[in-house]
Amino acid sequence: MSAEMPIMVDDIMKLLCSICQEKKMKAAVKHSGRGAVVVGAMAFVGGLVGGPPGLAVGGTVGGLLGAWMTSGQFKPVPQILMELPPAEQQKLVNEATAIIRNLDWTDAVQLTALVMSNQAMQQKLLAMLTTYVTKELQAEIRYDD
Repeated sequence: MSAEMPIMVDDIMKLLCSICQEKKMKAAVKHSGRGAVVVGAMAFVGGLVGGPPGLAVGGTVGGLLGAWMTSGQFKPVPQILMELPPAEQQKLVNEATAIIRNLDWTDAVQLTALVMSNQAMQQKLLAMLTTYVTKELQAEIRYDD
């Protein structure tokens, strides 16, 4: 069984990527820490340059810049999934395996065909992916039409 495990992980990751591509899922991982640093730095510089009014202006400009930096950095979910460390991929595969355990398949192509022809299973996998991306990765999901 352990010899087949890497192949299974790869096959299931391909399946999950196919579902994401089909739904045109994109996600933006929020970089709130980076935004907070920008706000703090701009407020500090503003305070040094202009005293209390400069502090207010610096904080406002920093807030706008921080919000701009952390918004709209959407990447395709398949790309995000493939960039996950092996331990995270394994966690996803374990959750997906619980959903697809009753299917009989030999490779990624067959598995993907079986799932894509089963609307209910597709929805379960999509829900699992959505939960994973929003909770574990703290990302915002968008579907492009």
